[in-house]
Amino acid sequence: MSFEQGGLEMLENKFKQKLVGEIKKLLPGSMVVHLDPNEIQGIPDLLVLYGFKWAALEGKKSAKESHRPNQDYYVEKMNENGFARFIFPENKDAVLEEMKDYFSSKN
Repeated sequence: MSFEQGGLEMLENKFKQKLVGEIKKLLPGSMVVHLDPNEIQGIPDLLVLYGFKWAALEGKKSAKESHRPNQDYYVEKMNENGFARFIFPENKDAVLEEMKDYFSSKN
């Protein structure tokens, strides 16, 4: 791994760490679980449990970052049964607002 790749990975990890804090503040009492990408290749990074609902988020360092194999499949499949999105700095506020609305809806 080159320094540049390591630096980009660091940016993504910092984004995800900050994101977890923002989710816990937005949804007090929620549980945010980091999923193991080695268990199921392509599964989203984060599982958010709140009340009787769940959401899955695949964090990216930017909107331009490529998707790894199976990520699109799992985000789409999980969204059919709950809420799942790709999230990155450029869409973070919109996705968090949409997720908050999802958790507050009666459906």
